[in-house]
Amino acid sequence: MKPRSFAFLVVTVALAAPAWAAERHMMQPRVPADKLAEARALKSPLPDSPEIVAKGKAIYDGKGGCFNCHGTDGGGNGPAAAKLNPTPRNFRHHGFWRHRTEGEIFWVIKHGSVGTAMIGFGPVLSDEEIWSLIQYERTFAGGHGRRGMGRGEGMGPMMGPGGGMGGMEHRGPRSDMRE
Repeated sequence: MKPRSFAFLVVTVALAAPAWAAERHMMQPRVPADKLAEARALKSPLPDSPEIVAKGKAIYDGKGGCFNCHGTDGGGNGPAAAKLNPTPRNFRHHGFWRHRTEGEIFWVIKHGSVGTAMIGFGPVLSDEEIWSLIQYERTFAGGHGRRGMGRGEGMGPMMGPGGGMGGMEHRGPRSDMRE
């Protein structure tokens, strides 16, 4: 292989790796296993309303500074995102909302996410502000927001090491399958 071709290949793989790494962990819960049941039991005390969404937007764009990492469109593409590994969550992705409960999202905003750049905002934001923020973040997903949000178990315990489905991944034809 020519040195120029090899250099191009190395640069291409290096640039693609962060996007691959972020997607690889899309469904993996960010709440520690010993806190998952507690987090999933949390429910927003706030009614769904345009006023609450507006408060959430003000926090996202202001005091919370969420746009710096998650971007103004919630796509995980804010000005600081390129320097983060893994990249910030993409709130526009339907899988983000489908595979976790609002309590899990609340817990991560309040306490942070180990192994990521997501710090806990509990000292900065009140619980009500965090719930407002979640209502606003759901707007990035269009129809996948609350309607698509996981209701109960989420994906957590099923996830195996390396992001697999805990031994449930497809491994080819099954001999016991009937047509």
